[in-house]
Amino acid sequence: MMLTSRNSSSHPVSFILLGIPGLENSQFWVAFPFCAMYVVALVGNITLLHVIRTDPTLHEPMYLFLAMLATTDLVLSTSTQPKMLAIFWFHDHEIEYHACLIQLFFIHAFSSVESGLLVAMAVDRYVAICSPLHHSSILTPSVVGKLGGGVMMRGLLWVSPFCFLVSRMPFCPSRIIPQSYCEHMAVLKLVCADTRVNRAYGLFVAFSVVGFDIIVISVSYVIILRTVLGLPSGEARLKAFGTCASHICVILALYIPALFTFLTHRFGHHVPRVVHVMFAILYLLVPPMFNPIIYGIRTKQIRDRVIQGCSRKDSQLKA
Repeated sequence: MMLTSRNSSSHPVSFILLGIPGLENSQFWVAFPFCAMYVVALVGNITLLHVIRTDPTLHEPMYLFLAMLATTDLVLSTSTQPKMLAIFWFHDHEIEYHACLIQLFFIHAFSSVESGLLVAMAVDRYVAICSPLHHSSILTPSVVGKLGGGVMMRGLLWVSPFCFLVSRMPFCPSRIIPQSYCEHMAVLKLVCADTRVNRAYGLFVAFSVVGFDIIVISVSYVIILRTVLGLPSGEARLKAFGTCASHICVILALYIPALFTFLTHRFGHHVPRVVHVMFAILYLLVPPMFNPIIYGIRTKQIRDRVIQGCSRKDSQLKA
Protein backbone atom coordinates (compact mmCIF):
# COMPACT_ATOMS: atom_id res chain seq x y z
CA MET A 1 0.00 0.00 0.00
CA MET A 2 1.39 3.39 -0.96
CA LEU A 3 0.55 6.92 0.07
CA THR A 4 0.99 9.89 -2.26
CA SER A 5 2.05 13.23 -0.85
CA ARG A 6 1.47 16.70 -2.23
CA ASN A 7 4.89 16.83 -3.87
CA SER A 8 4.02 13.74 -5.95
CA SER A 9 6.54 11.55 -4.13
CA SER A 10 5.23 8.32 -2.69
CA HIS A 11 6.30 6.24 0.24
CA PRO A 12 5.11 3.01 1.82
CA VAL A 13 3.10 3.00 5.00
CA SER A 14 5.76 0.77 6.56
CA PHE A 15 8.89 -1.26 5.88
CA ILE A 16 9.75 -4.87 6.69
CA LEU A 17 13.00 -5.43 8.60
CA LEU A 18 14.28 -8.95 7.96
CA GLY A 19 16.64 -9.11 10.93
CA ILE A 20 19.71 -11.18 10.06
CA PRO A 21 19.36 -12.69 6.57
CA GLY A 22 20.59 -16.27 6.56
CA LEU A 23 20.03 -16.77 10.28
CA GLU A 24 16.24 -16.64 10.34
CA ASN A 25 16.01 -19.98 12.17
CA SER A 26 18.61 -18.96 14.76
CA GLN A 27 17.54 -15.38 15.47
CA PHE A 28 15.64 -16.34 18.63
CA TRP A 29 18.86 -17.64 20.23
CA VAL A 30 21.14 -15.01 18.70
CA ALA A 31 19.02 -12.38 20.45
CA PHE A 32 20.12 -13.52 23.92
CA PRO A 33 23.77 -12.34 23.68
CA PHE A 34 22.57 -9.11 22.03
CA CYS A 35 20.12 -8.60 24.89
CA ALA A 36 22.88 -9.23 27.43
CA MET A 37 25.11 -6.67 25.69
CA TYR A 38 22.27 -4.14 25.72
CA VAL A 39 21.63 -4.68 29.44
CA VAL A 40 25.35 -4.22 30.17
CA ALA A 41 25.32 -1.00 28.09
CA LEU A 42 22.29 0.33 29.97
CA VAL A 43 23.53 -0.53 33.46
CA GLY A 44 27.11 0.54 32.76
CA ASN A 45 26.31 3.92 31.23
CA ILE A 46 23.60 4.79 33.76
CA THR A 47 26.03 3.89 36.58
CA LEU A 48 28.70 6.03 34.95
CA LEU A 49 26.34 9.00 34.72
CA HIS A 50 25.23 8.57 38.34
CA VAL A 51 28.80 8.40 39.66
CA ILE A 52 29.93 11.47 37.68
CA ARG A 53 26.84 13.46 38.69
CA THR A 54 27.09 12.70 42.42
CA ASP A 55 30.87 13.10 42.85
CA PRO A 56 32.03 16.76 42.66
CA THR A 57 35.65 15.65 42.23
CA LEU A 58 34.69 14.18 38.85
CA HIS A 59 33.33 17.46 37.47
CA GLU A 60 36.41 17.86 35.30
CA PRO A 61 36.68 18.03 31.47
CA MET A 62 37.61 14.35 31.05
CA TYR A 63 34.62 13.13 33.07
CA LEU A 64 32.21 15.69 31.65
CA PHE A 65 33.07 14.45 28.15
CA LEU A 66 32.70 10.90 29.46
CA ALA A 67 29.20 11.74 30.74
CA MET A 68 28.30 13.10 27.29
CA LEU A 69 29.66 9.90 25.73
CA ALA A 70 27.59 7.75 28.11
CA THR A 71 24.44 9.70 27.21
CA THR A 72 25.18 9.27 23.51
CA ASP A 73 25.71 5.54 23.99
CA LEU A 74 22.36 5.22 25.75
CA VAL A 75 20.60 6.99 22.86
CA LEU A 76 22.41 4.95 20.20
CA SER A 77 21.75 1.55 21.76
CA THR A 78 18.15 2.32 22.74
CA SER A 79 17.27 3.63 19.28
CA THR A 80 17.87 0.17 17.77
CA GLN A 81 17.96 -2.65 20.32
CA PRO A 82 14.32 -2.76 21.56
CA LYS A 83 13.02 -3.05 17.98
CA MET A 84 15.75 -5.53 17.09
CA LEU A 85 14.86 -7.79 20.02
CA ALA A 86 11.18 -7.54 19.05
CA ILE A 87 12.13 -8.80 15.57
CA PHE A 88 14.16 -11.71 16.91
CA TRP A 89 11.81 -12.83 19.68
CA PHE A 90 8.31 -11.77 18.59
CA HIS A 91 8.69 -11.65 14.77
CA ASP A 92 7.65 -7.99 14.79
CA HIS A 93 9.29 -7.19 11.47
CA GLU A 94 7.17 -4.21 10.45
CA ILE A 95 8.28 -0.65 11.18
CA GLU A 96 6.20 2.41 10.31
CA TYR A 97 7.65 4.72 7.64
CA HIS A 98 8.15 7.77 9.88
CA ALA A 99 9.47 5.60 12.71
CA CYS A 100 12.05 4.25 10.25
CA LEU A 101 13.17 7.76 9.32
CA ILE A 102 13.39 8.74 12.99
CA GLN A 103 15.51 5.68 13.72
CA LEU A 104 17.72 6.49 10.72
CA PHE A 105 18.17 10.04 12.01
CA PHE A 106 19.08 8.98 15.55
CA ILE A 107 21.55 6.33 14.39
CA HIS A 108 23.51 8.61 12.05
CA ALA A 109 23.23 11.81 14.11
CA PHE A 110 24.42 10.25 17.35
CA SER A 111 27.11 8.21 15.60
CA SER A 112 28.46 11.57 14.46
CA VAL A 113 28.11 12.93 18.01
CA GLU A 114 30.02 9.95 19.42
CA SER A 115 32.84 10.42 16.93
CA GLY A 116 32.98 14.14 17.73
CA LEU A 117 33.15 13.45 21.46
CA LEU A 118 36.14 11.16 20.90
CA VAL A 119 37.83 14.10 19.16
CA ALA A 120 37.05 16.36 22.13
CA MET A 121 38.43 13.73 24.52
CA ALA A 122 41.59 13.44 22.41
CA VAL A 123 42.04 17.21 22.63
CA ASP A 124 41.52 16.99 26.39
CA ARG A 125 44.27 14.35 26.67
CA TYR A 126 46.53 16.47 24.45
CA VAL A 127 46.12 19.54 26.69
CA ALA A 128 46.42 17.48 29.90
CA ILE A 129 49.71 15.88 28.84
CA CYS A 130 51.32 18.59 26.71
CA SER A 131 50.20 21.64 28.74
CA PRO A 132 49.26 20.30 32.19
CA LEU A 133 49.70 23.66 33.96
CA HIS A 134 47.19 25.33 31.63
CA HIS A 135 44.68 22.47 31.42
CA SER A 136 42.12 23.95 33.82
CA SER A 137 42.38 27.43 32.30
CA ILE A 138 42.05 26.21 28.69
CA LEU A 139 39.30 23.61 29.14
CA THR A 140 36.98 25.52 31.44
CA PRO A 141 33.41 24.24 32.05
CA SER A 142 32.22 26.86 29.57
CA VAL A 143 34.60 25.62 26.87
CA VAL A 144 33.63 21.99 27.57
CA GLY A 145 29.95 22.91 27.22
CA LYS A 146 30.57 24.74 23.94
CA LEU A 147 32.55 21.79 22.55
CA GLY A 148 29.77 19.40 23.50
CA GLY A 149 27.13 21.71 22.00
CA GLY A 150 29.15 22.10 18.81
CA VAL A 151 29.51 18.33 18.43
CA MET A 152 25.75 17.91 18.93
CA MET A 153 24.89 20.64 16.41
CA ARG A 154 27.24 19.10 13.84
CA GLY A 155 25.48 15.76 14.14
CA LEU A 156 21.99 17.26 13.90
CA LEU A 157 22.76 19.61 11.00
CA TRP A 158 24.80 17.13 8.95
CA VAL A 159 22.30 14.27 9.23
CA SER A 160 18.99 16.17 8.92
CA PRO A 161 19.28 16.41 5.09
CA PHE A 162 19.38 12.58 4.94
CA CYS A 163 15.78 12.39 6.13
CA PHE A 164 14.65 15.41 4.11
CA LEU A 165 16.07 14.08 0.82
CA VAL A 166 14.76 10.55 1.34
CA SER A 167 11.28 11.74 2.34
CA ARG A 168 10.86 13.60 -0.97
CA MET A 169 11.67 10.61 -3.19
CA PRO A 170 9.38 7.90 -4.64
CA PHE A 171 9.82 4.34 -3.41
CA CYS A 172 9.62 1.06 -5.29
CA PRO A 173 6.91 -1.48 -4.43
CA SER A 174 9.39 -3.55 -2.42
CA ARG A 175 9.31 -2.71 1.30
CA ILE A 176 11.91 -5.21 2.50
CA ILE A 177 15.05 -3.94 4.26
CA PRO A 178 17.58 -6.80 4.71
CA GLN A 179 18.74 -5.34 8.01
CA SER A 180 17.79 -5.28 11.69
CA TYR A 181 17.28 -1.51 11.71
CA CYS A 182 16.79 1.42 9.32
CA GLU A 183 19.92 3.12 8.06
CA HIS A 184 20.53 5.49 5.18
CA MET A 185 22.01 3.21 2.51
CA ALA A 186 19.56 0.37 3.16
CA VAL A 187 16.54 2.70 2.84
CA LEU A 188 18.05 4.40 -0.21
CA LYS A 189 18.16 1.08 -2.07
CA LEU A 190 14.34 1.00 -2.02
CA VAL A 191 14.03 4.35 -3.84
CA CYS A 192 12.81 4.28 -7.46
CA ALA A 193 14.64 7.40 -8.62
CA ASP A 194 18.09 8.79 -9.24
CA THR A 195 19.87 8.69 -5.87
CA ARG A 196 23.21 10.16 -6.93
CA VAL A 197 22.66 13.34 -4.90
CA ASN A 198 21.78 11.30 -1.81
CA ARG A 199 24.79 9.04 -2.23
CA ALA A 200 27.13 11.96 -2.88
CA TYR A 201 25.88 13.74 0.22
CA GLY A 202 26.26 10.53 2.24
CA LEU A 203 29.90 10.24 1.13
CA PHE A 204 30.47 13.92 1.91
CA VAL A 205 29.13 13.49 5.45
CA ALA A 206 31.10 10.28 5.99
CA PHE A 207 34.41 11.79 4.88
CA SER A 208 33.86 15.20 6.49
CA VAL A 209 32.90 13.67 9.85
CA VAL A 210 34.93 10.47 10.15
CA GLY A 211 37.82 11.69 8.00
CA PHE A 212 38.18 14.97 9.89
CA ASP A 213 37.79 13.28 13.28
CA ILE A 214 40.37 10.57 12.55
CA ILE A 215 42.87 13.19 11.34
CA VAL A 216 42.45 15.34 14.49
CA ILE A 217 42.69 12.29 16.78
CA SER A 218 45.78 11.01 14.94
CA VAL A 219 47.55 14.38 15.07
CA SER A 220 46.71 14.73 18.77
CA TYR A 221 48.17 11.34 19.61
CA VAL A 222 51.28 11.84 17.48
CA ILE A 223 52.02 15.00 19.49
CA ILE A 224 51.13 13.21 22.75
CA LEU A 225 53.46 10.32 21.85
CA ARG A 226 56.35 12.69 21.13
CA THR A 227 55.75 14.50 24.43
CA VAL A 228 55.51 11.29 26.46
CA LEU A 229 58.64 9.77 24.93
CA GLY A 230 60.47 12.96 25.88
CA LEU A 231 59.68 12.55 29.58
CA PRO A 232 62.80 11.78 31.64
CA SER A 233 61.18 9.23 33.98
CA GLY A 234 60.01 5.79 32.88
CA GLU A 235 57.34 5.87 35.56
CA ALA A 236 56.04 9.20 34.25
CA ARG A 237 55.92 7.82 30.72
CA LEU A 238 53.99 4.76 31.89
CA LYS A 239 51.51 6.91 33.82
CA ALA A 240 50.96 9.19 30.81
CA PHE A 241 50.39 6.22 28.51
CA GLY A 242 47.96 4.79 31.07
CA THR A 243 45.77 7.89 30.94
CA CYS A 244 45.41 7.45 27.16
CA ALA A 245 44.98 3.66 27.02
CA SER A 246 41.24 3.65 27.76
CA HIS A 247 40.58 6.35 25.17
CA ILE A 248 42.52 4.46 22.48
CA CYS A 249 40.52 1.28 23.23
CA VAL A 250 37.24 3.21 22.87
CA ILE A 251 38.42 4.74 19.57
CA LEU A 252 39.24 1.29 18.16
CA ALA A 253 35.93 -0.17 19.39
CA LEU A 254 34.02 2.53 17.47
CA TYR A 255 35.98 2.98 14.26
CA ILE A 256 36.87 -0.63 13.35
CA PRO A 257 33.27 -1.90 12.98
CA ALA A 258 32.15 1.51 11.65
CA LEU A 259 34.73 1.51 8.84
CA PHE A 260 34.02 -2.14 8.03
CA THR A 261 30.28 -1.41 7.77
CA PHE A 262 30.85 1.69 5.63
CA LEU A 263 33.26 -0.03 3.22
CA THR A 264 31.19 -3.20 2.80
CA HIS A 265 28.06 -1.13 2.06
CA ARG A 266 29.77 0.56 -0.87
CA PHE A 267 32.49 -1.80 -2.06
CA GLY A 268 32.01 -5.18 -0.37
CA HIS A 269 29.52 -6.67 -2.84
CA HIS A 270 31.02 -10.14 -2.32
CA VAL A 271 30.91 -9.98 1.49
CA PRO A 272 28.17 -12.35 2.76
CA ARG A 273 25.07 -10.44 3.85
CA VAL A 274 25.08 -12.12 7.26
CA VAL A 275 28.62 -10.85 7.96
CA HIS A 276 27.70 -7.32 6.97
CA VAL A 277 24.54 -7.28 9.11
CA MET A 278 26.33 -8.74 12.13
CA PHE A 279 29.03 -6.05 11.96
CA ALA A 280 26.33 -3.38 11.55
CA ILE A 281 24.69 -4.63 14.75
CA LEU A 282 27.98 -4.82 16.64
CA TYR A 283 28.84 -1.28 15.50
CA LEU A 284 25.85 -0.01 17.52
CA LEU A 285 26.28 -2.42 20.46
CA VAL A 286 29.99 -2.85 21.15
CA PRO A 287 30.95 0.80 21.90
CA PRO A 288 28.00 1.42 24.28
CA MET A 289 28.81 -1.82 26.10
CA PHE A 290 32.59 -1.46 26.27
CA ASN A 291 32.90 2.27 26.98
CA PRO A 292 31.66 2.16 30.62
CA ILE A 293 33.60 -1.07 31.26
CA ILE A 294 36.85 0.33 29.88
CA TYR A 295 36.59 3.66 31.67
CA GLY A 296 35.27 2.07 34.85
CA ILE A 297 38.27 -0.26 35.04
CA ARG A 298 40.91 2.21 33.87
CA THR A 299 39.71 5.22 35.92
CA LYS A 300 40.53 4.83 39.61
CA GLN A 301 38.07 7.46 40.83
CA ILE A 302 35.12 5.86 39.07
CA ARG A 303 36.15 2.36 40.10
CA ASP A 304 36.50 3.39 43.75
CA ARG A 305 33.11 5.13 43.77
CA VAL A 306 31.36 2.08 42.28
CA ILE A 307 33.04 -0.22 44.84
CA GLN A 308 32.07 2.12 47.68
CA GLY A 309 28.49 2.23 46.44
CA CYS A 310 28.28 -1.57 46.24
CA SER A 311 29.83 -1.94 49.73
CA ARG A 312 27.35 0.58 51.16
CA LYS A 313 24.42 -1.34 49.69
CA ASP A 314 25.77 -4.63 51.08
CA SER A 315 26.07 -3.10 54.54
CA GLN A 316 22.50 -1.80 54.37
CA LEU A 317 21.19 -5.21 53.31
CA LYS A 318 23.03 -6.97 56.14
CA ALA A 319 21.73 -4.42 58.65
